[in-house]
Amino acid sequence: MDTLIRLHRSPIWGPLVRLVGLPKPVELARHAGAYVGEALAGRTAAVLAAKGGTCMAQLEAAVRNAGGARWNAADAQALDVLIVDATACAALADFRELYEVFHPLAGRLARNGRVLLVGPAAGEGPVSQAVARGMDGFLRSLAKEVGRRGIAANLLQVEQGAADRIEGALRFFCGPQTAYVTGQVVRIGAMTAAPSAVPQVAALAGKSALVTGAARGIGLAIAERLAQEGAHVVAADVPAAEADLRALCARIGGSALPLDITSPDAPGALCAALRERGGVDIVVHNAGITRDRTMAKMEASQWQQVLDVNLEAVARIDEALLADSVLRDHGRVVCLSSISGIAGNFGQTNYATSKAALIGYVAGQAPRYAARGITFNAVAPGFIETAMTKKVPFMTREIGRRLNSLLQGGQPRDVAELVTFLASPGAYGISGQTVRVCGQGLMGA
Repeated sequence: MDTLIRLHRSPIWGPLVRLVGLPKPVELARHAGAYVGEALAGRTAAVLAAKGGTCMAQLEAAVRNAGGARWNAADAQALDVLIVDATACAALADFRELYEVFHPLAGRLARNGRVLLVGPAAGEGPVSQAVARGMDGFLRSLAKEVGRRGIAANLLQVEQGAADRIEGALRFFCGPQTAYVTGQVVRIGAMTAAPSAVPQVAALAGKSALVTGAARGIGLAIAERLAQEGAHVVAADVPAAEADLRALCARIGGSALPLDITSPDAPGALCAALRERGGVDIVVHNAGITRDRTMAKMEASQWQQVLDVNLEAVARIDEALLADSVLRDHGRVVCLSSISGIAGNFGQTNYATSKAALIGYVAGQAPRYAARGITFNAVAPGFIETAMTKKVPFMTREIGRRLNSLLQGGQPRDVAELVTFLASPGAYGISGQTVRVCGQGLMGA
């Protein structure tokens, strides 16, 4: 449990922390299980339109399919999920519609509630661009206002012809899996070929997944979460971590693959191992290292080691998997970027270069393989509670935890939830994008 939550609940320390005005984070409502068909069961939901809306039928159907209960504004009951279809907004004057819808309801949202704004993707004209960016600013600011109540608020920008691809994203962004994903803008596009079926439960049954850097930390959480959804996980990590790797695989029924991903023969070894299983459906490039130094003090070897592991190995592995069609049609590739790749960070020119490059990499790969139904996306974690962050000095760690809208650090499971969603069939409308899992961290906001 978060330090400040624990202190506020203490009969001894609680009065003191309140007296000095320390923030009181909300304990986030997370879900430890696998996906369920009725993801919104027991939750009240309102689907409202701003100036008519063009996706109301799809949004209302998705909420029904997820088991959400219709919220009655006349009741005293708090609103758990607020979904607003603003896709019909096309003029600057239409921003008034956002005020009219959200003003009476913002104070009625339940703790750990969800807000999903659905707006139009930007077109070519200046007004269309302004409307899309205006909604971006609105949503990010709203997320900061409601975050102190543990509420996650996100924006889906829907391209023309992509309305039928909303349901998977709605289930994720309105459900418990998005507890630490807030203030994000995600584009739903029609570029990627659709799968033949989109299951809502046992979403990854029969799928094969490769996770690099899987022996510990975020990689371990990703491997466990993918396995929980039914995927067979091939877990790769350096030979020095083989014992941890094999313990993980024994626990989740996966296959251990100890190897150095920077070695010249690593792509071939990975392809051979995956080909034995008939190919791979999901590739998660999680392996990464830091060698922090200021530019003036950084050795050439420290620069190159980080670029080799974090970036060049990713490109070489994907090239081999795609050239030999080891990555199956409708596959999913997810790269672990970082907030440092978005905002930069002192002493991390090497690391930030590699992580920023991954953001460009997925954007460039996405259209090249869209016809095969393959998506490429990146996930950018913020302050996540891992063994690495435990080594950070206490005060520095506390500051890092509080610099976001939810006033607390995230868990490895939070990153794994976003990766698992992007790896699922229901995320086929999302490709070439980078989504942060940072509680709307202030760095880079």
